[in-house]
Amino acid sequence: MFMGEFRHNIDEKGRVIVPAKFREGLGDSFIITRGLDHCLFAYPQSEWKQLEQKLKTLPFTKADARKFTRFFFSGACEVELDKQGRANIPSHLREFAQLTKECVIIGVSSRVEIWCKERWDEYYESSEESFNEIAESIVDLDL
Repeated sequence: MFMGEFRHNIDEKGRVIVPAKFREGLGDSFIITRGLDHCLFAYPQSEWKQLEQKLKTLPFTKADARKFTRFFFSGACEVELDKQGRANIPSHLREFAQLTKECVIIGVSSRVEIWCKERWDEYYESSEESFNEIAESIVDLDL
C-alpha cells in the first residue's frame, strides 16, 4: 500500500526522485500515465495489469468508455528507476500535469500520484474545507 506525502524537485532533464518508501512497491520499472485532476498516476506492473483487465471489460460501443480508455492508455508509458532512485517523466506527461520544478508525490493506496506543487496545494485546500461533508457522504464504508 502506498501512503504519505513527499515533496521533491524535477531536474532540468525531467527526472524526479521517487521516495524511498515507494520504490520497493513500484519496482525497478512501473507505468506512469495521465491521471484525473491533472496529476499523474503511477502503478506497479502488477496493479497496471489488473487495471488493464478491468478497463478491457468496458463496452467499446459507449463513447465515454472509448474516450476514457484512449485518454488513459495513450498517455501511459513504462519508466525505470535509475541508480539514484529517479524516474524520468516524459515531456508529454510533464506538460499535462504542469510539472516544471516543485512537485508533490503522494501515496494513494494502490497507486502513486505526482502533482504540480501549486495544483496540489490548491486541491488540498479546497478539499480540506469539504472533508467532513465528503466523509459523511461515504458513511456506508463503516470508517
